[in-house]
Amino acid sequence: MAERHSYELTVTTQGPVYPPSEVMDTNGDFVVVGWILERGADGGVTRRWGRAIVSPDSEVPPFGEVAPYTVVRHLPDTLTPADEDIVLATLPTPLPTNNYAMVFAPEQIPDTAPIVRPSYPFHAVPIPDVRKEDGPKITAPITLGEWLKARGAVDITIADDRRSAEFRCEFTGLIPDSLYTVMSLREHDLDPAGPTRPGPLGIPNVFVADEHGNGTYRAVLPNPFPEPGPGVNRIVNVILLWMSHQTNYGGAIGHFGLGGDVHAQLKLPTPGLHELRTTD
Repeated sequence: MAERHSYELTVTTQGPVYPPSEVMDTNGDFVVVGWILERGADGGVTRRWGRAIVSPDSEVPPFGEVAPYTVVRHLPDTLTPADEDIVLATLPTPLPTNNYAMVFAPEQIPDTAPIVRPSYPFHAVPIPDVRKEDGPKITAPITLGEWLKARGAVDITIADDRRSAEFRCEFTGLIPDSLYTVMSLREHDLDPAGPTRPGPLGIPNVFVADEHGNGTYRAVLPNPFPEPGPGVNRIVNVILLWMSHQTNYGGAIGHFGLGGDVHAQLKLPTPGLHELRTTD
């Protein structure tokens, strides 16, 4: 009998903890649904899963280290109507409050540093080569209340020969009629000693949510969970990305990543999948 594991994904706006979020409001502050970094009673930095508006003027430590966020205000577990109506936007480029010097698409855009773009509300992102007569589907503001409706799960089935694993994802509550991709986070993608480039969970890694915000995705990857050891780079998270430019990037998750053109909406809150094993 095939070995199958099921995991619920958690709604978020956060990739790594810098930038603090992959989503901004139209005032230029981060809308954080994820780990909030705060000063602890002992003077160190603590983290807790929560919701807050965070200033882009927050301290930016070296990659791999943390500092307390400058919190503008915390958001309640039950949002007020005004908070539900917060209009969501992309991050500008160069990405603010960022310490992750990763080139996400080395063959397509090997140097993003000179590219300067403002933050755009999600519904007003300038999609490449768009024409009004072609019928863009995202035309109304996307709000925090809508974003937080997302739910998802991934079923992982290890092949009988243990050389591959199938990933099947089911999603509800997504932004209707819009482009999503699924990425894999591997063990060393955020390793300060030598980070590796985050990649797609399968290629192509694309699906379009239907008019009700439902979507499915499937991929089979070779040996995604090898036995831990030196040089081994296992998959430790599955992340759903909303694509604000409604564009896929082949073997890259995005051109800018981290809120410039991709926006994490569902993931495991902490790296996991440690119990899974495959072989080559």
